[in-house]
Amino acid sequence: MNFSLSAKPIATTKADCLVIGLPEKGTWPESTTQADEALGGLIKTLETNGDVTGKNATARAIPVQDAPWDRIVVVGTGKDSDRTLQNYRKALIAAVNAVKDTPAKSALIALADTGVSGTEAASSEAARLKLIGRSLEEHLYAFTGYKSKQPEAPKLNKVTVGASGTGKALKDAFHLGLATGRGMNYTRDLGNTPPNICHPEWLAEQARTLAKENDCIQTEILDEKQMKELGMNTILAVGQGSAQPPRLIVMEYRGGKPDDKPYVLVGKGITFDTGGISLKPGAGMDEMKYDMGGSASVFGTMKVLTEVQPKINVVAVVAAAENMPDGGASRPGDIVTTLSGQTVEILNTDAEGRLVLCDALTYVKKYDPEAVIDLATLTGACIIALGHHATGLMANNDGLANDLLAAGERADDRAWRLPLWDDYQNQLDSNFADMANIGDRSAGTITAACFLARFTKEYRWAHLDIAGTAWHSGKAKGASGRPVPMLVDYLMSNADS
Repeated sequence: MNFSLSAKPIATTKADCLVIGLPEKGTWPESTTQADEALGGLIKTLETNGDVTGKNATARAIPVQDAPWDRIVVVGTGKDSDRTLQNYRKALIAAVNAVKDTPAKSALIALADTGVSGTEAASSEAARLKLIGRSLEEHLYAFTGYKSKQPEAPKLNKVTVGASGTGKALKDAFHLGLATGRGMNYTRDLGNTPPNICHPEWLAEQARTLAKENDCIQTEILDEKQMKELGMNTILAVGQGSAQPPRLIVMEYRGGKPDDKPYVLVGKGITFDTGGISLKPGAGMDEMKYDMGGSASVFGTMKVLTEVQPKINVVAVVAAAENMPDGGASRPGDIVTTLSGQTVEILNTDAEGRLVLCDALTYVKKYDPEAVIDLATLTGACIIALGHHATGLMANNDGLANDLLAAGERADDRAWRLPLWDDYQNQLDSNFADMANIGDRSAGTITAACFLARFTKEYRWAHLDIAGTAWHSGKAKGASGRPVPMLVDYLMSNADS
């Protein structure tokens, strides 16, 4: 797909399809006014007759004649006062999907001059171009590599986005948006890959490939022998029931000054989760291939960094294992010693994500990090609490938590903070070890984070529970690519200019 910016008047820019925004109430954007003049008042007539509407996220394709375009797609953008960042993105998604449904090979998107109200997140043209770029990549995505009969290739192969100029600031914003979308799609590719292919060593190979293709990435892979020598017994305990051995995958991006402390991302990489001896119900277990969604998002974020190369140091650590129930698997009642020296009584082998993460979170202390963010499809309780809209966020530092929340708002990849009070810690008490790996049924998302907090006292740390946001179920089944946009925004906001 060829993407570009253009500052040429749309009336002189040829394309098979022109996409314009139509507000429900309020002043038309300049691009829509220009298109209407070029079409002899057609858009106004269609609006007056009720053939098109400004209702948000509605879209209609209309053939036209004697114009630089064969058709126009009129996208409703709602009332000016209601055009939040979220509603604007809904309109962008409707626009992309409408263009895909036409036979157009080229499209001109004229939506960057549609204003957004109620937030500073998209108040600038650069911010809107970033969101347009991301939405184009995100919603032109398809995962079809495992179908024996491939669908027809999409006809659309060239997209031009109208802008007020093509200077460096606007180009960089658009490029960052496209790169973010591609990072999300890389995350989705990893998440959607079937678990008979996507296992810990396969994930390690993806890291090696990323380093081979990008000089700015260095990779180190720790195998089970090396982890045993270090004392990473909880990762090993989770993986010991599988024929696929666990791996600790380290990827380093060094774009900042040599002495700058790195930002560390830690991803849960359970490539398939049966629950182990504490076996999950069979219904829907196929979706447990998405239990490596945290690691996939770490990979996707690193992919974005290779494209935009910001001046920042980032270390990514993926704790990869497969949780299977064979004769050598961990049992409820087992006690293991973590890399930190603390002991854990495993009461439920299906609470394995926190076990692989705790050793990884201890391991990353060696980097003297500026901040550590872990990402994990950790608890079903988070879905009960927040549904599929918001990522659960818990942190031991208010500044870090607030920065991540703000990044999520700017990127329309939102999180909601839950408490991490010491009041919850006694739910993890064990009669036989320093702690149990689960509490009772109450506050499951919080007690999981409380478990991790015991390994993160020496640095600023935030935990993102993405169980409800990393993938879609049902007809739209597939990995979502979240929270790559939030992480990219956060890292870019902390990079040197």
